[in-house]
Amino acid sequence: MVRLIVGVIAGFFAWAILWVGSEQVLSAIWPSWYGAHQTAFTAAIKNGGAFAADGGVLLIHIVSAAVVSAIAGFLAALIARDNKRAPVALGILLTSFAVLKAVMSWPYVPVWYHVLFTVLLVPMAVLGGKLKAGSSRPDMN
Repeated sequence: MVRLIVGVIAGFFAWAILWVGSEQVLSAIWPSWYGAHQTAFTAAIKNGGAFAADGGVLLIHIVSAAVVSAIAGFLAALIARDNKRAPVALGILLTSFAVLKAVMSWPYVPVWYHVLFTVLLVPMAVLGGKLKAGSSRPDMN
């Protein structure tokens, strides 16, 4: 049980680090597009006011969330030595935080984004756990 909890916590922190890191990299690559969008979004959340979400940036967020969730699910399964419960628990934890984020940003982002972002977290974490299971099988060659 301890390994399961540690795996889920490690997966959660890995998700957060990878998410923030990818945000920083993308903002550095495209400062006048991606970076400006993220800065405007943060300002709107903190101070209120108008914000126009860019569909391209939102799609990048969806893809990033899917990839990062799979990596985090893989790590959770690896640490927990459990490729079923750990990724599911991680996905539920990530979904809880996604719902909080959606509540904070609801008026600034389209509904499709909130739904896709939130719905993808559990399946992608589970996929990461399944990838871990596949990586531990002996080579059949």
